[in-house]
Amino acid sequence: MTRGQPSHLGDGPRGKAIREKVAKKVAATLEKEAARQERYAHQAAKAAEALDRIESRLSSLDVWLRHEPASRRPRFTRDEIAATAIRIADAEGFDAVSMRRLAAELDAGTMTLYHYIQTKDELLTLVTDAVMAEVVIPDDVEMPSDWREAITMVASRSLAAMRRHPWFMSIADDPPLGPNSVRHIDQTLQAVSSLPISLAEKFEIVMAVDEYAFGFAMSERSHANAPDWPRADMVAYVDGLVRSGNYPQLQALSEELGLEPMWTQVNACVRDPDRFARCLARLLEGIEIDLQARGVKTG
Repeated sequence: MTRGQPSHLGDGPRGKAIREKVAKKVAATLEKEAARQERYAHQAAKAAEALDRIESRLSSLDVWLRHEPASRRPRFTRDEIAATAIRIADAEGFDAVSMRRLAAELDAGTMTLYHYIQTKDELLTLVTDAVMAEVVIPDDVEMPSDWREAITMVASRSLAAMRRHPWFMSIADDPPLGPNSVRHIDQTLQAVSSLPISLAEKFEIVMAVDEYAFGFAMSERSHANAPDWPRADMVAYVDGLVRSGNYPQLQALSEELGLEPMWTQVNACVRDPDRFARCLARLLEGIEIDLQARGVKTG
């Protein structure tokens, strides 16, 4: 092509259309590449977060492997620090617990505490294990030989500890595993050790009971500060819904009992102090019936 001649695409409509088509393809390719890079970046960020969580959990477990300060006469023990943190949390909630607040309660310098616990995660680990110590059956208490009585004892101690420390259920989604947590697992397995079933089935049973106990405690906590039912505004609201005809069971009960008496009964059921034991017995009864139906000797 000599100087001054038009390009082979030309400047006419056909050349312009070709250039626009090429530009769109290039833009689409760049957009796809940018999206791919964004996906890789998101995956890398998630992987980094997972590694951070693993590192944090592993570092919090280091508190059990590291000896307490080896001074001639340590001023505090980790148990004393954990007990102080629990007293603060019981009175004001766990958000009130900090290294500075602990130091003030113990009449110590904040930096002094770092000789005993190095991070907030380590403090969380100690506090978790101290609460789990209340769940563990003491050495001087004999566990019943009957598996249902034994697991009832374990579950009842779990609920009692959660009732004493309702904040405990919100401090960690996956609490660190300390010595007393492991002891709790060991005792729950001991409770069902007489059952001639597989390890997996034993774990299913103890996990079902554990989940019931801790789930019950969470539900109970949500109702603890709620006003007694039935409130007039709530009754009026539900009455409006029932009258729509979209809730046939509630409508039938409302017509039979009256809406306010019906909710009064529900409130009494929710707040019944014997409900936990009664429903736990039903859960264990169902488990036993299932085992017996499969030919397992349960007694």
